[in-house]
Amino acid sequence: MAGTGLFAEILDGDVYKYYADGEWKKSSSAKTVAIINPTTRKTQYKVQACTQEEVNKVMESAKTAQKSWAKTPLWKRAELLHKAAAILKEHKAPIAECLVKEIAKPAKDAVTEVVRSGDLVSYTAEEGVRILGEGKFLVSDSFPGNERTKYCLTSKVPLGVILAIPPFNYPVNLAVSKIAPALIAGNSLVLKPPTQGAVSALHMVHCFHLAGFPKGLISCVTGKGSEIGDFLTMHPGVNCISFTGGDTGIAISKKAGMVPLQMELGGKDACIVLEDADLDLVAANIIKGGFSYSGQRCTAVKVVLVMESVADVLVDKVKAKIAKLTVGPPEDDCDITPVVSESSANFIEGLVKDAKEKGATFCQEYKRDGNLIWPLLLDNVRPDMRIAWEEPFGPVLPVIRINSIEEGIHHCNASNFGLQGCVFTKDVNKAILISDAMETGTVQINSAPARGPDHFPFQGLKDSGIGSQGVTNSINMMTKIKSTVINLPTPSYTMG
Repeated sequence: MAGTGLFAEILDGDVYKYYADGEWKKSSSAKTVAIINPTTRKTQYKVQACTQEEVNKVMESAKTAQKSWAKTPLWKRAELLHKAAAILKEHKAPIAECLVKEIAKPAKDAVTEVVRSGDLVSYTAEEGVRILGEGKFLVSDSFPGNERTKYCLTSKVPLGVILAIPPFNYPVNLAVSKIAPALIAGNSLVLKPPTQGAVSALHMVHCFHLAGFPKGLISCVTGKGSEIGDFLTMHPGVNCISFTGGDTGIAISKKAGMVPLQMELGGKDACIVLEDADLDLVAANIIKGGFSYSGQRCTAVKVVLVMESVADVLVDKVKAKIAKLTVGPPEDDCDITPVVSESSANFIEGLVKDAKEKGATFCQEYKRDGNLIWPLLLDNVRPDMRIAWEEPFGPVLPVIRINSIEEGIHHCNASNFGLQGCVFTKDVNKAILISDAMETGTVQINSAPARGPDHFPFQGLKDSGIGSQGVTNSINMMTKIKSTVINLPTPSYTMG
């Protein structure tokens, strides 16, 4: 299992090593970072606290390795990615075990994340061969005033060193969603995993190591954000930053300088429910969207905006489904498991207390035990309550009753977030009109928000992010266009 057998190489005593130059290493700092099990609230793992000097060495190795990797045939890059994907899926059990213990992800969902990650790597290899194997041929006489004296050939070339920073909630899947596009495109990759989720990420990186990628091409540095966080994101050796997380991303974007940014920074995904909606379908999707993985998802349903005429019926249906949710440890595959940290639980509790003081209707009794918070539906929430606007990242869902479609759209668009939203109605015309009016990167019609499938475009507006993800978009993001123009002495035309 974790840190044993095939993975014994990555563990030194009770501390996991970091990965650089194709080797597992101990930091010269002799310091470690503790990873707290959200369920037991005790130290589960320890990882190396890397130094800035070690980051410098990693960046130098990444730069050198990238130069030769960019010359590696595209089919060979794809072949190695397929190999890594197979190893990842073959060893899903120990990686899933880490996800259960580090971030309290239910056991079945943890296995699913690893398998999905392997599939994403394979799909990216295939898509990369197609996208990067093509170029464009342009002729000059299509623009007014020009003869056909210039031929332009365009292709995609790698950016260089990609810095990947995934979040705690999907530390494997959202890491490979950055790693695979970077590698197939000819870049090198430096991974800074989240503290909670770092050991899962280290196990995943070992699968890439076993696949036989060149030394220095992939690195994984662990440590304290205060020590190496800004140092990494502002490092002159970084040519692109792909970040998924929260407010930290806004700070990164202000400091990063002239490098391409791919950022997804959270959301307050609104669920607009019209009078003609299938309320059983809505209730099922509210449970799935609002409470899966205890609501700790960027694309979780974060606020329900329901027409007053059907609100009572919908709330009753959701309450009945909440009563059936199991609450407990992730090892037991419970629906609701502890949130990732005590600070997260305290933040959620603060939102709940504010809603109570301001008169929200509690559909269940608020209950908390350590980091474990029981699922809670808050009805009759008003715009003056914090929960109406702030992202709880927990199993607490507000319901705001509305009297018009315009009111629902206004609340959605008044948010500083704009990741996803959803609309439930049987009227396709209304669905399209509302979708066009919602200021979000994606609108789901008659389904809860979701990032996947992983090849779909995924992007946010406003404070929800910069750039677009999804396999194709990520490959394009991590390349730049290179043009070669052939200048002819006389105009050239195809024979008539």
